[in-house]
Amino acid sequence: MKPARRTKRAQHIEGTKQVNRTDYGFVGVGRMGALMAQRLLDGGFTLTVYDTSAAAVDKLVKAGAQAARSPAEVGACASTLFLSLPTPDVVRTVALGAGGLHESAGKLEYVFDCSTTGPAVAREVAAGLAPKRITYVDCPVSGGLAGAKNGTLAVMVSGPRTAYDQTARALERFGKLFYVGDSPGLAHIMKLCNNILAAAAIVLTSEAMALGVKAGLDAKLMLDIINAGSGRNSATQDKFPRSVLPRTFDFGFATGLSYKDVKLCIHEAENMGVPMVAGTAVLQMLEITKARFGADSDFTSIARVVEEWAGVEIKGK
Repeated sequence: MKPARRTKRAQHIEGTKQVNRTDYGFVGVGRMGALMAQRLLDGGFTLTVYDTSAAAVDKLVKAGAQAARSPAEVGACASTLFLSLPTPDVVRTVALGAGGLHESAGKLEYVFDCSTTGPAVAREVAAGLAPKRITYVDCPVSGGLAGAKNGTLAVMVSGPRTAYDQTARALERFGKLFYVGDSPGLAHIMKLCNNILAAAAIVLTSEAMALGVKAGLDAKLMLDIINAGSGRNSATQDKFPRSVLPRTFDFGFATGLSYKDVKLCIHEAENMGVPMVAGTAVLQMLEITKARFGADSDFTSIARVVEEWAGVEIKGK
């Protein structure tokens, strides 16, 4: 079945104007969410969007989306919607607060949460939406802004298999799909495991690179050698060449968000009796980076902290 063609002119929901049904809804169209929503529009799906930023919504409206005034209105337009929100508290409010998804008047069936919410809040939201016959599905993604733009994200899904199967064609617009099980929170555990490794790679790569540069090695040559050997990782292969050596520190993931994710990971590990000795050190480095450069700084700024301590700059010639 082909997706419905989207209307040429965007429709705004105003006053008592009749709500137009769309294929999907999207709540939270910030940096990641906007790119993912655009992928749906480019794929021919009709879409209703909501965000607290009018500018973010207007950009998608110009691309063919329909705007809503609240999460509940998005749920009134589409039986399936996606969330891409910054923190677990925001996810909880959007789902269960005033004007939230639970007030969608029986129209909404599935909520795919693409945020990094954490398993505890995922289970809470799932339980809160269940009495309204709304099914919550974990759907965190990994791959950064480039992955969101190009449709190459890793998309981790846990929830009812029927919901996954019915939405797979839309999910494939985001990237490669991984169905990890039917338990609420399971995909969020997977995402937290991924994100603590991503941050850890930056921390250890920063220390190793600072050592080599201070000893007299060329930073670019160091990366070439490491990437040809056993020390290669996501930081040496991608983040350092793109954001550290050029001194841009703009990979696309905020220090504050990385700190939140690693903290969630360690909290879950403590609850399950899993030691996180090295993980705690990673969290401390993120906390220091956040204090030094701000929560909105890019998480590759971890390297800047190590540089200041070591008295060197990790840069290309």
